[in-house]
Formats: sequence, C-alpha cells, structure tokens
Amino acid sequence: MKDNAAVIARAEELARFDDGYGKLVCGVDEAGRGPLAGPLSVCACIMPHDALIAEIDDSKKLSEKKREELFDKITAVADYCVVLIDERTIDKINILEATKLGMKRAIEGLKKRPDHAVVDAVKGLDTVVPYSSIVKCDAKSYATAAASIIAKVTRDRLMRELHEKYPQYGFIKNKGYGTAEHIAALKAFGATPVHRVSFIGHFVDAENEQNAGDGA
Repeated sequence: MKDNAAVIARAEELARFDDGYGKLVCGVDEAGRGPLAGPLSVCACIMPHDALIAEIDDSKKLSEKKREELFDKITAVADYCVVLIDERTIDKINILEATKLGMKRAIEGLKKRPDHAVVDAVKGLDTVVPYSSIVKCDAKSYATAAASIIAKVTRDRLMRELHEKYPQYGFIKNKGYGTAEHIAALKAFGATPVHRVSFIGHFVDAENEQNAGDGA
C-alpha cells in the first residue's frame, strides 16, 4: 500500500499534467465501450487544484470500494457533466460515434466553458472547445482520472439497478460484459431491451454456424 506522501505526490503529478493545457482544463473519459448490455457512460470534469484529492487515479487501477469513496469526494467539488448514450443509439451509429457524441455533449454540458479538454484517446470530436486526444490520458491527467471514476461509478450503479430487473444475466457481477455466464444467459433467454443488438449478433451467428456444422 502506498504511503500518504506517495499518494499526494501522485495527485500532484497528475495535476501538473493538466496545468500544461491552460487554467481551466476539463478531462473527458468514458466507461462501457465494450459491454454487450447497458449504456455508454461519458463524463467531462473540471477539478479545482487548490485542494487536491489524494488517491485519484485511473479508475481501472482502483477497487470498486475506493471508486465509490472518491466519487462522493469528487462530485462534491467538481464541475462535471455525465452523459449516457443508450443501447439503441449505439446500435444505430456504432460505439465510436456514440463515444464522440457523448464526449461532445459532456464537454458542452459543463457549467463553465473550459480553456481546453484533454480526452482519453478519442479523435474527431465535433466540439467548440479546443481539445487534445491523449493515449492513456486517464493515467496522466488529474481531471481525466476524476472523469474516469465518475463515468465508471455512474455506469456500475446503473448496472446494479438493471440486475434487479434482469437477474438472470448477472449484471451485478459482469456489468454487462460478455462473460461466459452472460453469454450462456443470452443463449437461454435471448436479449433484453438493454442489450446492444449490434454487439451480441456475432455470438448468435457463431452458435448457428456451430449447430450447422454439427448437423452436417
């Protein structure tokens, strides 16, 4: 476990990265590009630097419990906007375009207009705010790491709610990702309204091909 000095130093390192892009910088990240079910969650976030929140980091490096703790601390002080892009929109325009749409809406939904946005890897955004696309930005930028936590916690909470409605798919554990349990449930019960048809089609096709081969 990192000591307190190391945790603070890490937060300061992430904040210095943002300082290179202007006075008012927003970080932008998403959660849920790969799952077979549930919406895409996108967050744009501007963080104050006068009182850094220690332990903020890329959400993938944090436990679910730590993300929940940090979510409350971050949302208490941040200017942030979360956008959910639903499954039918993802099916219609594809996941990359859905990500771009969510990022545009999140950036432009902030209370303050940022000087610059730092975005995790995505290019081609149609936004009036200048931005930089940076690979693994959520591990480099304080604001983007905070955005990654908000996006992830928001989506995970929603998937836990969807588990109550569709318990047979195991959303509380898999969060909509294509685990063996989830795929088995799809084959047994079919898709729900919260499944992405464009994502699950190849599983059905693969099963049909296998069945056809077995019967030949």
